[in-house]
Amino acid sequence: MSAKRSGRVAAEAPCRVTVCRGCCCGDGAKVPGVDHAGQIPRLRAALGDAAPVRASECLDVCDQANVVVVQPSAAGRVAGGRPVWLGLVNDDDALADIAEWIRAGGPGLAEPPGVLDLYTFTVSRRVREALEG
Repeated sequence: MSAKRSGRVAAEAPCRVTVCRGCCCGDGAKVPGVDHAGQIPRLRAALGDAAPVRASECLDVCDQANVVVVQPSAAGRVAGGRPVWLGLVNDDDALADIAEWIRAGGPGLAEPPGVLDLYTFTVSRRVREALEG
């Protein structure tokens, strides 16, 4: 039986990180003074192989620009972890805290640094389902 069919691949699936780069996130006019183009490469470098990082079209929470969503690993989901939405992620310290948390296990497996409470927000069910769908 292959690893995929045995469920081992699913159990080993890492956290996934989605960075909004739609209409407002990543826009220097909306959020000036931020190296928007460099955010994703810096986050990828900080995470290494711990989690893939992808850019997304508008996540429809423009008042929270720049938005990062951390989805739990398969093990984190089994442990009760759910996607965590972080807004106003506009500095390298926030990116470093996010990367540290994910490298420690992320949602469901590791407590986030307390400072990330300042960035966490709840989205509407419609927005959440569109990303998780």
